[in-house]
Amino acid sequence: VIFVLMMCVFQLGLCLLLFPVLNGFLLDRQAGQAAQSFLTQVDTPIEETQSIDPTEETVPYQQLWDEMCAYNETLYAEKQVSFDSPDDYEQPSFNLLDYGLEDEVFAVLTARKINLEMPVYLGATDSNLAHGASHLSQTSLPIGGENTNCVIAGHRGWGGASYFRYITELEAGDEIIITNLWGELRYTVVDTKIIDPNDVKEILIQQDRELLTLLTCHPYASGGKYRYVVYCERDNEMEVK
Repeated sequence: VIFVLMMCVFQLGLCLLLFPVLNGFLLDRQAGQAAQSFLTQVDTPIEETQSIDPTEETVPYQQLWDEMCAYNETLYAEKQVSFDSPDDYEQPSFNLLDYGLEDEVFAVLTARKINLEMPVYLGATDSNLAHGASHLSQTSLPIGGENTNCVIAGHRGWGGASYFRYITELEAGDEIIITNLWGELRYTVVDTKIIDPNDVKEILIQQDRELLTLLTCHPYASGGKYRYVVYCERDNEMEVK
């Protein structure tokens, strides 16, 4: 009887020990599947750069494109005046289902150096962050354009999953790709910084620049004492027309 009890305790301990690993594997797999599903949906091979040209007379999801461009322009013109509380960046700026899309994945974030490929959702809600990376509302939408800074947040590990855990390995010169409904945007890492959680001025739009900013908690497993920021800039001349 004692031996049976010991075995039961051992098995229970083993299950508790392995649960975070198995759960993390499943979460990473689900995020990867969501990303691949989106890439298949938009039929944009990650190896082929496509340039987004807002001067085209028609683009897929024309209404969504036009309204998102207007949203970005308004943010810059009004100097992101509403970007000062969690409610501002958690509330999704657009409901994609209203535009005929099948789900709420808007883009895929790819950083090959750290084997990262994650779906991007609009609005940094707890649910979105649990399933992938999230665009902070009241920052520029990930569609490119001058005078934009799209801020994408991700957990530094979540439930055993990696997510943005290895983001500190990114260095100046590394490539980051955003694939959205209209094509690919290629950015290059230009700087990294550690900031306080409420230091909003560090992630605002910068005039005459086209930026992508990645944001996560720091240090790892610290409960979010600081934020680790990776600044990336788009070089349109490097993209194939």
